[in-house]
Amino acid sequence: MTSPPLTTLHGAEAAPALDLLTVPQVMVRLQLSRSAVYDLLRTRQLASITLGRARRIPTHALTHFIRTRLEQEAAL
Repeated sequence: MTSPPLTTLHGAEAAPALDLLTVPQVMVRLQLSRSAVYDLLRTRQLASITLGRARRIPTHALTHFIRTRLEQEAAL
């Protein structure tokens, strides 16, 4: 039996591939250098997963990072 085409998948089945960002995508979104993004990953300010040798950042982790930073700035 063959798998259904990707376009017919619903909900969470199709979402995970779209919810992961590469380091260059995060660089563009945050307008930071590669080393700055890796510093955020190294210090665990920004969560990520490793798939083989590839580092991926879930979009919810990026949203959480931004929200946390905004709250910190507002508290000052």
